[in-house]
Amino acid sequence: MKKGFTIFLLALFLLNVLGYYGIFLGLEFKNEKEMKALFDDDNSILQQAEITIKVPVTVPYATNSTEFSRVDGEFEHEGEVFRMVKQRVISDTLYIVCVKDEQSKDIKQALTQYVKSFTDKPVSEKGSSKTVQNFIKDYISSVVSLQSKVIGWNKSLSYGENLLVFESLAIQLNSPPPKA
Repeated sequence: MKKGFTIFLLALFLLNVLGYYGIFLGLEFKNEKEMKALFDDDNSILQQAEITIKVPVTVPYATNSTEFSRVDGEFEHEGEVFRMVKQRVISDTLYIVCVKDEQSKDIKQALTQYVKSFTDKPVSEKGSSKTVQNFIKDYISSVVSLQSKVIGWNKSLSYGENLLVFESLAIQLNSPPPKA
């Protein structure tokens, strides 16, 4: 009973600290992990949905890869999210095999809508935000000071102090020099 209640309170505290942003990050991580596992297994269902993209590249050395190499990554094109599966370079062309990732697209759209829900303001409230910004700039001051952290060769000077760069090296003799 105590253990379950403690776990519940810790989860509630974590939700309070991270908010829904942490939940969305967790969902993205889980989706990425699942997709990598599917790609590593060479799932035949995903092979039917693969899209091959040809990208012309200029490389100073000639490379011809006979087989594809496994890569991980994602990119967004025209609102669609694609997850890269494998690639190879033949002469001057890079071939990238990728798959549409609908679940990642849905998570990103939900995160965008969530962020938009608390940042978009009606037109009537725009003036009040500028008032708050001006209040902060005018009445809440911030002080910037530079301090030396080195204790070595430094001397503090005050305004109007005479600085003696070369000190006198005269030696006073109390007796005349000895005769030879």
